[in-house]
Amino acid sequence: MQRRNLVFSALAAALAPVTLAVPQFQEKTEWFRYFTEADAQGTIVVRDARGGSESILVYNAARAERRYSPASTFKIPHSLFALDAGLLRDEFQVISWDGVKRSQPAWNADQNLRSAMRNSTVWVYERFAMELGDARESDFMRRIGYGNAVATGDRPFWVEGDLAISSFEQIAFLQRLYRNQLPFQVEHQRLVKDVMINEAGPDWILRAKTGWTGTICWWVGWVEWPDGPVFFALNIDTPNRLGDLAKRQSITRSVLRSVGALPAMP
Repeated sequence: MQRRNLVFSALAAALAPVTLAVPQFQEKTEWFRYFTEADAQGTIVVRDARGGSESILVYNAARAERRYSPASTFKIPHSLFALDAGLLRDEFQVISWDGVKRSQPAWNADQNLRSAMRNSTVWVYERFAMELGDARESDFMRRIGYGNAVATGDRPFWVEGDLAISSFEQIAFLQRLYRNQLPFQVEHQRLVKDVMINEAGPDWILRAKTGWTGTICWWVGWVEWPDGPVFFALNIDTPNRLGDLAKRQSITRSVLRSVGALPAMP
């Protein structure tokens, strides 16, 4: 009977709802207007670490705590896994195209880490996943505390499968990457940050990655300033599919400009 009770207790624990550790934050209800103007439903978390202090600003905190498929934002940690496992030496190593024609023209060619990140080349990361295997993928994710750390379900597991992460967890991961505090070689962390660069100004750098599952889309990253970084993680619903994708950047940029984390529009 005791053994049976232990089994039921373990099963109950495994099926219990996940309670996420959420840091103290300030709810920014006024950011509602950026979502309304874009006709979008979603959330954004901003962690401002400039000037030696930190503040966490959130719109739609309930959604920010909820886990969703990371989609192609998973290419950030996935690149670290591939480098750590020796599947990649550096950003110049050629990843040979298999000759299969795919929907995105940029995918139909040999790739390297920089182009695979820039073009969000799915087949490159599917190849990494096949070579790493599900157990090793999950082990890597547990080591860095990445969402629910599972590599199960439909393929690719970071889009169609069971892997899920919240906006708060995205921010926590990005902070550790920014500070080179992940359990990987510092040069690998610096390399991944380098291939994440989207744009830059005289005194700031924007490093970020998009993602889309078909039903929700992400934009996550940070803006580096001389006095510190400003991290962000946005996700929104995409009922209009491709027609909604531009909203992720327009909303995020408006939010970041409102706190002085991006220059004003010229």
